This record gives sequence, structure tokens and C-alpha cells, in this order.
Amino acid sequence: MAQQHNHTHHDRSAWSGKLAFILAGAASAVGLGNLWRFPTLAAKYGGGMFILTYFVLAFTFGISLLLLETALGRKTKLSVIGAFSSINKRWKFVGILAAAVPFIITPYYCIIGGWVTKYLVSYVVDGPTAVAADGFFTGFITDPVFTYVFMVIFMLICIGVCALGVKNGIEKANMIMMPLLLFMAIGISVFVLMQPGAAEGAAYYLIPDFSKFSPDLVINALGQMFYSLSLAMGIMVTYGSYLDSKENLTESVASIAGFDLLVSFLSGLMIVPAAFVVLGITDGGMMAAGPSLMFVTLPNVFGGMGGAAQVIGVLFFVLVLFAAATSAISLIEACTSIIQDGTHWSRSKSLLACAIFVIAAGCFINAGYNVLIWIEPLGEGTQLLDFFDFLSNSVMMPIVALLTCIFVGWIIKPKAIIDEVRESSKFKLAGAWTVMIKYIAPVLVIVILVANVLPMIFPA
Repeated sequence: MAQQHNHTHHDRSAWSGKLAFILAGAASAVGLGNLWRFPTLAAKYGGGMFILTYFVLAFTFGISLLLLETALGRKTKLSVIGAFSSINKRWKFVGILAAAVPFIITPYYCIIGGWVTKYLVSYVVDGPTAVAADGFFTGFITDPVFTYVFMVIFMLICIGVCALGVKNGIEKANMIMMPLLLFMAIGISVFVLMQPGAAEGAAYYLIPDFSKFSPDLVINALGQMFYSLSLAMGIMVTYGSYLDSKENLTESVASIAGFDLLVSFLSGLMIVPAAFVVLGITDGGMMAAGPSLMFVTLPNVFGGMGGAAQVIGVLFFVLVLFAAATSAISLIEACTSIIQDGTHWSRSKSLLACAIFVIAAGCFINAGYNVLIWIEPLGEGTQLLDFFDFLSNSVMMPIVALLTCIFVGWIIKPKAIIDEVRESSKFKLAGAWTVMIKYIAPVLVIVILVANVLPMIFPA
């Protein structure tokens, strides 16, 4: 076994340096949630007040868990199942639970990636009027052929990047996509803010309304931050395992959290004022949420921008495609790494197994919008995608995070992780971090779990 272990270490992929790791972590964190959940929640909960709360939570609770997972990966040089079982065999089950999360999320995430790909193609080929037409979105997602075609195109792009390896594939893709994503977000924000009437939307979005502060706001900010940072899905453990022991962990995770916050902030700056300008929305609570914001409301918003509609539409969906692809790539990489560590297969064989699974599961979940539309797992009007999203995001991820905090805080003791972090950085806040992991974070994660699950048990 010892020989096998060394062999795995020897073959293990690695980042070329700290910047590559930060960009990969940020690329993983920046996904569709930043672009469609954050602006909606910010609009609903008094703009600046929500941003302020989110900022505080991200740089206390979020960053503590991010540091824990990355350090765990770097310490063990293994993906999530191996990381838990190599430290304590009895806790291998937490690794297995965490490993299941990316396998559930990746297929349905790629379906939405397929929707984004379709929209980008439609903006280029059919123009903004066709995309903004009534029924365009519903017509597409219920189509029994093209939804599968676009889903597979998106999957193959992401699998192709992973096939090129960590340095030649994932790193290079992130080095191109992440700066471009940032430039486009800034560019579109500036364009939107120059529109007549945008100032009112920007003021609503930026100025904190303290009267909107409520437990509900905190719970929503907490949930959004938790999903946005790629926590409890095995990704950061995997990415940490590719990191050299000399790279400064505390600086790296702070940069990842900062980048994620910046993109979320810019998304709101693009979307909230635009909705105010074009749709004449005066109360952020009226903004549509989730997919309907991205695929129904925004095409209407862009359609109202006259001659610029097509350019803005194309740029925006390129930006969304980058955000979706960088997250999907990190999910596929986590799954591949888990298969590779578990089977000791080669990287290419592990990726092939992952690809077959993701495409097959994606086809099954996608059938929930057409062939299997009669299956309504969470009640009337819900699809298979909603069920897998609820299972992974709302139930499993908080449970994994809670068990991880108990494991580090109470079983192996925080010192094990603190020593790993101190290999490369001073970590002056080790005391505060210990209190967070042992006492505060478990409570906050339980709050997320209860807030997610109660409405399902007792619908309003």
C-alpha cells in the first residue's frame, strides 16, 4: 500500500504557482450563482445592506471554511475521500458524502451550461428580438432534441479542458477566461450605468437600507455565500491537494473570496440598474429570480437597449458562459480526482469514466423537462433538476460542512490544520479561526440547513 501511495503522490497534478491556484479557486467559486442569485437577493434585501452583510460573512465564516478545506487537501495531497480516511479511517464517510456532491451537481450544472450556450448562439444567429420573444426559453428547454445537443456541446468543451491536464488545460483556460470575465463585467456595468435612469437603480443597489436588515436577510446572505465559495463539494480539497506547501494559504484564500465578491458585486451593478432602466422596476423585490432572471428578464432588458442590444447580449452571454464553464471544469476535475484516487487508474481513464457518467446522468435529468416531465419530485411544477439541486445544495452541502467542522474542531483538533497553514504563512488569526470552526460555523451551517429544509416539510 505504501508503494501505491507514493505512486499516487508522484503522479499527482500540481499548480504552477500561487496565482494559478487563486485563479482556479476563483474560477470555481465564480459561477451562475454569482450572476443570477446574488443580484436578485441584493435587490430584494435593500441593496447595500445585503452586500455589507454578505461581505462580513464571506470574510469571517466563508474564508474560515475555505482555509480549512484547502489546508486539508494540501496536508494529505489527496482528494476528499482520501483526505478524510488518511487522517481518520472512521471519518471516511464524510469524505464519501462530500464526494457525492460534485457527482450530483455536475450533470445538472452542465444542462444549464447548455442553456447558456444556446442563448449565446441565438444572440449571434437569430438576434436579440428572437431571444426576447415570449415563450423562447420554455420552447427551448422542453425541446426533446436541442437541449441535449447544447448540453453535450457544453460538457465536451469542459471535459476537453480537463483532458489537457491541470497545467495545460485548467490553468490556461482560467488565465484567459477569468481576466476576460472581469473586463466584460466592468465594461457592461459601465455601459448600463451610462443609460438614462440607471442612477436610481445604482443608488438602490449601493446605498445600504438599514431598515431592510432582518434574520431573513442574514440567512439568505449566509446561504448565498456558502454556495458561492464552492464549499463542501470536494473542489477546494482537490485544488488544495495540487498546491505546493510553500504557497501562502491565508493570502490565497483571501484572494479567492475577494475575487468572488467582486464578480458578485459587478453582476448586481450590471443587472439591478438595467432592470430599473428598461423594465421600470422601482422595487428590487419585484425582480425575477434564478433562471427566469437570466433567460427571460435580461433578454427583455437587452432588447430595450436599441442598437446595442445584440452586442450587449452577446458579451453578456459570453461572460455567463465563462462563469458556467470555469465552475463546471472545477466540478469535473473534482470528480475525476476522486475517481483517480479511489481506483488508482490513470488520469485519462478516470476522466473518461467521469465523462460517461456526467453525460448519462445529464441526459436523465434533462429528460425531466421533456420526456419525463410528468415526474414532479418536489411537488407540482418541479422538475428532476430542482430535486437534484435541492438534494445537493440544500441538504448535503450543509451536512458535509457541519461534519467537516466537527471533524476538524473536535476530533483531530484545529492544531492539525493550523500547523499545515503555518508551513507557509504566519496565521496570526489562528485563535479566532479555531473559535469559528469549533463553535460559530457549526451553528451557522445548522441555520442554513434548517432554513432550507423547513419550507419543504412545512410549505407556506
